[in-house]
Amino acid sequence: MLEATLKKQLQAYLEKVVQPIEIVASLDASPKAREMEELLKEITSLSAKISYREDGNATRKPSFAINRVGTDIGIEFAAIPLGHEFTSLVLALLQVGGHPIKFDEAVIEQIKNLDGDYVFEAFISLSCHNCPEVVQSLNSMSIINPRIKVTTIDGGLFKDEVESRQILAVPMMFLNGEHFGQGRMSAEEILAKLDTGAGKRKAAELSKKEAFDVLIVGGGPAGAAAAIYAARKGIRTGVVADRFGGQVLDTLAIENFVSVKETEGPKFAVSLEEHVKHYDVDIMNLQRASKLEKSGQLFEVTTEDGAVLKSKSVILSTGARWREINVPGEKEYKNHGVAYCPHCDGPLFKGKRVSVIGGGNSGVEAAIDLAGIVEHVTLIEFGNELRADAVLQRKLYSLKNVDVIKGAQTTEVLGDGKKVTGLVYKDRASGELHTVELAGVFVQIGLIPNAEWLKGTLELTPHGEIEVDARGETSIPGVFAAGDVTTVPFKQIVIAVGEGAKASLAAFDYLMRLPTEETDAVDMEAKAA
Repeated sequence: MLEATLKKQLQAYLEKVVQPIEIVASLDASPKAREMEELLKEITSLSAKISYREDGNATRKPSFAINRVGTDIGIEFAAIPLGHEFTSLVLALLQVGGHPIKFDEAVIEQIKNLDGDYVFEAFISLSCHNCPEVVQSLNSMSIINPRIKVTTIDGGLFKDEVESRQILAVPMMFLNGEHFGQGRMSAEEILAKLDTGAGKRKAAELSKKEAFDVLIVGGGPAGAAAAIYAARKGIRTGVVADRFGGQVLDTLAIENFVSVKETEGPKFAVSLEEHVKHYDVDIMNLQRASKLEKSGQLFEVTTEDGAVLKSKSVILSTGARWREINVPGEKEYKNHGVAYCPHCDGPLFKGKRVSVIGGGNSGVEAAIDLAGIVEHVTLIEFGNELRADAVLQRKLYSLKNVDVIKGAQTTEVLGDGKKVTGLVYKDRASGELHTVELAGVFVQIGLIPNAEWLKGTLELTPHGEIEVDARGETSIPGVFAAGDVTTVPFKQIVIAVGEGAKASLAAFDYLMRLPTEETDAVDMEAKAA
């Protein structure tokens, strides 16, 4: 099953297993069970510390558990974890086998101290690029604290269960049988939901920090670039972010970042964070800013949890999020047929009829991708022409299971109370309403800047973007902004990185020109050298 090169790489990794582990399979007579058995026996043959047996006692078949012999530490997969989840499988083998888990000590201690029994079910698809972080986070937590039990379930393998539980978006997590959350989540985010007092404790801790020279709000490409450029100047640099990586975490293919032929968003985000951590940067993750104000000679950024961070200058790089169509039914059926990530959720609609809203590059790309999975795609574009690149349009129109409707306004998402059943659109020329029966609606109509919390604080455009000058400075001296949240045109990763670097250099220039008493007698010129 595994290619020779991949098998050789896996064998090298398995040399890091220090404690004996046992793979216990529960199989049925299905072809997928035979495929799973073949994979597991191949893995077993690669290490003397791994044994294999079948017992058939698991609730879901086919499935398997990876257990540390003589302990209650184990991880369960009701899946054949290949594709995006192969890394999750490798990590599970290594970590159950005693390889260290790379969490901060504070996070590990917090996981150990969780009081209670937690049974997680994580529904995923093998094509979902957001799912591995959830799977790997939960698996690592279960090894640290054996009272946490985790089963990863491939929705494509257990379609009846997916249908009965109305799962139309992945990753989807259940805790002790109740819905817990969906979408990409790190271990820290999962912990924050489990340990409800952690937010206030963290806020109190953050508020004690000394003032930064530059505080960057946002951890996407723009924020990462700003942090690197600031730290290289030798000044005290902090990054406060809702989630480090930003919208890049939700991006699948990246093929236009200069010098990198192709990569995936999550991998790119990991590289960003590793690069930032190479320098002396204080990263404060899972902290959403709620207020910016000036207090004396310092700026204060307050988070939703109540932390107050002080700094001599600020760079705002809070990015943007998916724009919603804001019609009846959209919010009611979000994650129950209304989706925003075709790569993640597309496989859940295999053999069904879906719609894509939006005729730009993202919408047309989504329609092309979905056409290879679903029965039929209806693309609805508000304008009279598609806005996607010509090469994408040619590909779209070559597909026999795609209809394109232009000059149409989506007016309502229909459902039966549990899931999407269709949508209504209006012909903008005639005003006539039409109903399309379908199971899923994928919204791809652009971005909204994450700047609502700054209304009344600094100058924003009518579209909510932060007004910046050629140096990235906002209407408030000492406050700079970069990336998709600003008025800079063309929302691209490479542009955001450049704008982040520029804003950081401008902030450093601002700091150098402050009166000496406002810089605590720090010789900024010397630091620049």
